[in-house]
Parts: sequence; C-alpha cells; structure tokens
Amino acid sequence: MGRLGPGELILLLAIALVIFGPSKLPELGKSLGRTVNEFKKFSNDLKVDVSLDENKPTKTDKKEDKNSSKEKLDFTGSNQADEHIEL
Repeated sequence: MGRLGPGELILLLAIALVIFGPSKLPELGKSLGRTVNEFKKFSNDLKVDVSLDENKPTKTDKKEDKNSSKEKLDFTGSNQADEHIEL
C-alpha cells in the first residue's frame, strides 16, 4: 500500500463529483481543509504542552533535591568519625 498516484486521485475526484454533485463538492473540500487544519493545530499544541511538562521538575525530583541539599549540609567539614574514636 503506497501513496495515491495522480490516476487514483482523478478517479476519486470523479467518484466524489458523481456522488456529491458539483454544488456540494467545494463545501466538502472546505470543511475537510478546516478539519485538517484544526487537527494540525491541536497536535502542535499537544507537542508544546508535552515539552513544557517534561521540563517541569516532578515531586520526586523536588524531594531528591531537598535530600541532596541536606546531605551537603551534613558534610560541612567536621569529621564525625574522629569524635567516636576512643583512645
């Protein structure tokens, strides 16, 4: 199943002309064009929303950031291992 060639397109247009008539065919083309345009706009908006959501930190990322900052605060240069050594 490949793409439609020029012969197939002419055949489809002729069948549509016979079925719908010359007065309805422009209206159908216009509504089909609007539908395709709305679909493209929706898919582009969805791509933008998904890319924005990927850049937001999640709750687990925020928790990990808090834990890593606590770990940084715990390692302030004091050596706790030396305090527990008894001589």
